[in-house]
Amino acid sequence: MPNLLEGKTAVILGIANKWSLAYAIGQAFRREGANLLLTYQGERLRKSVEELGGELGASKVFSCDVTQPADLEQLTGVCREAGGVDSVVHSIAFANREDLARPFVETSREGFLTAQEISAFSLVAVARACAPAMTRGGSMMTLSYLGAVRVIPNYNVMGVAKAALEASVRYLSSDLGPQNIRVNAISAGPVKTAAARGIKDFSKVLEGVASHSPLRRNTDPAEVADTAVFLASELGRGVTGNVLYVDAGFHIMGL
Repeated sequence: MPNLLEGKTAVILGIANKWSLAYAIGQAFRREGANLLLTYQGERLRKSVEELGGELGASKVFSCDVTQPADLEQLTGVCREAGGVDSVVHSIAFANREDLARPFVETSREGFLTAQEISAFSLVAVARACAPAMTRGGSMMTLSYLGAVRVIPNYNVMGVAKAALEASVRYLSSDLGPQNIRVNAISAGPVKTAAARGIKDFSKVLEGVASHSPLRRNTDPAEVADTAVFLASELGRGVTGNVLYVDAGFHIMGL
């Protein structure tokens, strides 16, 4: 069933490099015929994301700092100028490195609030910005991790932020459902991304998942991307308010 997203426009927030899950999703969306709008955060990432946008055939690459009201207003405008959007991919998360490295009980107030604003509240802000341009209905999705529901060593404040993110998915799905806008999260298994390098002993996490997951391996970014295609396409038209695990089955294991 080729071209599952033909005629659809998707905005992807959070592509940073070729190793990011957002980039894998962009590749899969393009493969299925979607028109892509990509964002970057800050001038430091502008050139690299523009280059990636060229590789993906994106129709527009623009700046969007989700903590800035003016940028969120611009996001609304770009989506409308594109003739509306059908899918929104939120792949944005951040926590101070020092708050990931020390015990959760020692998390700073500033670090806690920063992680919540960028990793969780930004989904609410993005949904509010994009929903007016989703007049045809559509799909919003974000990326989560098992640390939202279980204690993962060295994940700390980010795990709490992901828990808030997953709760936000449920409330947003209820709010936006009457507009035929579906909201879901993909809880991906650990993948070697640039962001993951900020987690202490991340290699041990990869080894543990590969040895204990039912499939006895780690997650392939392409698997996450194909799940995103499912959610964005008509195949996922009845799915909303869910957290879909794409982690080689690791989340079901006790020991």
